[in-house]
Amino acid sequence: MARSAKRVAEALVLSYEPLGILTFQNNGVYSGQETPHFHFHVVPRQEGSDWGIGPPQLATFDGAGRQRGTPHDHSGDAQRRERVQASAEQLAVTAAFIRSNLTS
Repeated sequence: MARSAKRVAEALVLSYEPLGILTFQNNGVYSGQETPHFHFHVVPRQEGSDWGIGPPQLATFDGAGRQRGTPHDHSGDAQRRERVQASAEQLAVTAAFIRSNLTS
């Protein structure tokens, strides 16, 4: 799993030249899952990026540095999730682009 995550991270760097890569894994309903299952996130980060879900303190690039213990304001969560919805066609194009940058 770690080798695969590294490979995907390298493809994302080639694809998008991000300022950083955020990786995390969460399990269970208390970590934000509606249906518990294993998955691992590999997220390219750019200034101003807003990817909608995940650790609330990291939802926006600017929020990544907030002080520990600062509560998350959930008031914008629904709008953020709606804003990051993508069509099946958009997802297919993005997946093909990233896949084209995967190395062996």
